[in-house]
Amino acid sequence: MAEFTYRTVEEHQQRILDLVPLAPTEALPLEGALGRTLAADAVAALDLPPWDNSAMDGYAVCSSDTTDATAAAPVRLSVIAELPAGTEADPSLESGQAAAIMTGAPMPTGADAVVPLEDTVGWDPAAPTAGTVLPDHIRLDRPSSGGKHIRRSGEDVRSGDRVAAAGELLAPHRLAAVAAAGIAQVAVRRKPRVVVVSTGSELVAPGEPVRRGQIPDSNSLLLASLVAASGGDVVHRGRVSDDPAELQSLLDSTRADSDAVVTTGGASVGAHDVARLVLAPQAPGGTLSGGATDDPADHAVRFDRVAVQPGKPQGFGLLPDGRPVWSLPGNPVSAWVSYLLFVEPGLWAMQGRAAPRATWIPAITHEGWRSPHRREQFVPVRIVSAPGEPLRIAQATERGSGSHLAGRLARATGLARVPASTDTVSPGDTVLYRSLEV
Repeated sequence: MAEFTYRTVEEHQQRILDLVPLAPTEALPLEGALGRTLAADAVAALDLPPWDNSAMDGYAVCSSDTTDATAAAPVRLSVIAELPAGTEADPSLESGQAAAIMTGAPMPTGADAVVPLEDTVGWDPAAPTAGTVLPDHIRLDRPSSGGKHIRRSGEDVRSGDRVAAAGELLAPHRLAAVAAAGIAQVAVRRKPRVVVVSTGSELVAPGEPVRRGQIPDSNSLLLASLVAASGGDVVHRGRVSDDPAELQSLLDSTRADSDAVVTTGGASVGAHDVARLVLAPQAPGGTLSGGATDDPADHAVRFDRVAVQPGKPQGFGLLPDGRPVWSLPGNPVSAWVSYLLFVEPGLWAMQGRAAPRATWIPAITHEGWRSPHRREQFVPVRIVSAPGEPLRIAQATERGSGSHLAGRLARATGLARVPASTDTVSPGDTVLYRSLEV
């Protein structure tokens, strides 16, 4: 029997990254930009801070007035003004004067230091301060150096500096930084509009009566949820039977208002594998491409054998209208793993995302299992170690890593990654782990 040639995970991923188109750019106010990807650098519109300001609640002073202050001979300064945050007032301090100042208020002209409230002689931390009469003077029993407790103009960001780079995700902390720099609107990539469809005449809606031969459709919900988590916008979610005309009709009807398609089921070599029959009808005799001799620049939808378990049969390419289409296996675990490996990075690339978010870390196996020869394995696992202990994981199911075991997926906290060179995982071995907890 001839041995098939497989594509590696990295080869299949690279073909996807080479072919997916960039989503169009749109301008959004910051209020609507959370979770979007910058299409252009966000450049500061002002210095941050815009002016020198106080880092403490206290008194703005001229440091030269405090040089001789001691506990035995405190320096007395007249208080001439009160400067709350947000004030436009700018009293000019002369020698022997001070101004009460709140955190964030602009430094008055002539002042070069701030003395905290607690460093003034006689200050009582238990005494109420709100609504009290401004003292006519303060006493200091120690010197204050120039620049003390002052935030300098532009020490954080200068006008014209890049605050966030194109390709970065506008997470809450990054969005706040952009807002602080005086930016009201950003250029972002549009969310990829994605069609998600499960294929198979055996599928019924969750909750409907299930007769012999039927199963609830969980894959379309799984994939639609994953698309949303990857920054996509699901414009259609549904299921079709094994009639090729149904899938073709769906592809035609969603052409104008979608950017990408993800199907699940019907991706292998069976007589009723509808995704392959519709997306790659030229494939002879239901065969899958070995991949090694195929032109990687070929845009057409192609069904390849990928050296991965689960998820060996993978379909990907561009439809005649230019939309990328992923055809994933129908077994739920296979669909889940295939999405994370192949669809997620593709949707990130469509958004111009600079770097993937997936992080793989070492973990110790609590139990052993078999791994397929020359295929990289991805196993749903759960954490069994206690907080503070070295990370230890076990399979999410007690019945092995079968790709059909949808009911036990809820127990998984992540994926274990086993290299293709490993045939057996033993208890105590170290593998890579990716957390999937939100």
